[in-house]
Amino acid sequence: MQYKLCDDTWGTEEFDAIQRVIASGRFSMGDEVKRYEEAFAEKFGTKYAIMVSSGSAANLLAAAALVYSGRLKRGDEVLVPAVSWSTTYFPLYQMGLKLRFVDIDMHTLNMDVEEVERAVTPDTKMLFAVNLLGNPNDFVRLQEICDRHGILLAEDNCESLGAVYCGRQCGTIGLFGTYSTFYSHHLCTMEGGVTVTEDEELYHFMLAIRAHGWTRNLPENSNIYSKNKDEFYESYNFIVPGFNLRPLEMEGAVGTEQLKKMDGIIAMRRKNAQYFLEKIRGIRDVYTQTETGESSWFGFSVVLNGKYVGKRDAVVKALAKAGVEVRPIVAGNFTRNKVVRYMDHSVSGVLDDADFIHENGFFVGNHSRQDFDGIDYFVGCLERVLGEI
Repeated sequence: MQYKLCDDTWGTEEFDAIQRVIASGRFSMGDEVKRYEEAFAEKFGTKYAIMVSSGSAANLLAAAALVYSGRLKRGDEVLVPAVSWSTTYFPLYQMGLKLRFVDIDMHTLNMDVEEVERAVTPDTKMLFAVNLLGNPNDFVRLQEICDRHGILLAEDNCESLGAVYCGRQCGTIGLFGTYSTFYSHHLCTMEGGVTVTEDEELYHFMLAIRAHGWTRNLPENSNIYSKNKDEFYESYNFIVPGFNLRPLEMEGAVGTEQLKKMDGIIAMRRKNAQYFLEKIRGIRDVYTQTETGESSWFGFSVVLNGKYVGKRDAVVKALAKAGVEVRPIVAGNFTRNKVVRYMDHSVSGVLDDADFIHENGFFVGNHSRQDFDGIDYFVGCLERVLGEI
């Protein structure tokens, strides 16, 4: 038997959607993407949603919009958690922003709120909260800190589509939020991502930045640029240094079908999680992520504690031999990657909890269908492996 990191959420509806695009002859961004954006915004209760080529691109798009709109300037400091995926950090660096790494809470795996408070400096202009592995941050306390210090709050929600905090969809709480619909995520559009916001000006900047920085996709009444009546001119007129982050029509068409399945997928992930929590409680010196709000359970973290500290690598190798696919907890303590030497950054205090997770944690997958048998197999393997080391 095997226990995989992810499963397939597609059915005949997605393949039919792709065939519809093929029959249309239009493959680059068009009406299918627009329909998906409108459906996404309605589903998540936000005013604007803009689809891009990946969750990474969603973060880059938002960071660029902040800089070009003047909300942030190059050199401004952004607080980020020490544990996340690379694409939380790279777009900020690429837009000239300075990263300040903050320790996590070893139980929630999200930013330690007390450490956030201590990390704020006169140069801090934004807090970029990452909802890790489906788990919301404590946004009441984070918003209070941001309000008191006059800094922006934004969300990287790429791993946490469908998570809810105090009745609000994660990703819609900050100035902007980002989502990923890569294959292994809650919804799958092959590659793909979305940035959402309530801010019309940021939305208009993103419309331009997504496609080369040109004015072609801006509405007539945009408050960032008054269009010339010459359509020929406006089709090739550039106002900001943009990128090509456009998605494909196939991805938009598939996304519309995936959204229809979202509620069922999230409900099943939560059902699997409840079963997993019951099983993992029986193993001493092992713990999993503490839920904040309503997690959408991207995966199941496992942190070795007590007598198993320092034995993670042996456990992971044994699980892999048993057919259990295992990953680090995202990228562990990201400051331990050599790439940070290229980035303007600082570290607030010490990163003890991030280090502990880095050395003693891993995660396994959660699935869109009921998989109690798979969870039983994984937990059984884990118990056997721990008994042998």
